[in-house]
Amino acid sequence: MSSKLELVTHSAEETRALGRALGQAAQPGDLFLISGRLGTGKTCLVQGLAFGLGVEEYARSPSFVIVNRYRGRLDLYHIDLYRLEGLDEIIYLGLEDYLEEPGVFAVEWADRASSLFPRESMWITMDYGMEENDRRIAMKAQGRRYRELLRLLAAHTSRAR
Repeated sequence: MSSKLELVTHSAEETRALGRALGQAAQPGDLFLISGRLGTGKTCLVQGLAFGLGVEEYARSPSFVIVNRYRGRLDLYHIDLYRLEGLDEIIYLGLEDYLEEPGVFAVEWADRASSLFPRESMWITMDYGMEENDRRIAMKAQGRRYRELLRLLAAHTSRAR
């Protein structure tokens, strides 16, 4: 079973659809660590994740409040580390305490605190693609649960084509 999946979405709607598939398959404690440059669709992916979890409100970037909690089939903790300066500030936020909650976690700019996260997780790296609306998305599964999730996503994306 592969531990990596790379794909390209061609619109914000396709990026949200990928996130929705993640949300529909999500289980308590799932941890999605998202990195990428500004404007590559990190929040768009999380919006789809929220919809897939049955969240009815529109997920917004939590850059100024750091953490948003959305209620759905499972609670979604949307965490954004963009505005935080260094590991000390991230630790002060109490990130490890949030990760003990029985929900699903999507952390934008996770690469700023990679040493703080459990090994078992899914790293998602987003970048610009060849065309203006294209996004290259690389997913790396760390642990059995996340390899299974990648298998489900690969099947979903092959059916969607």
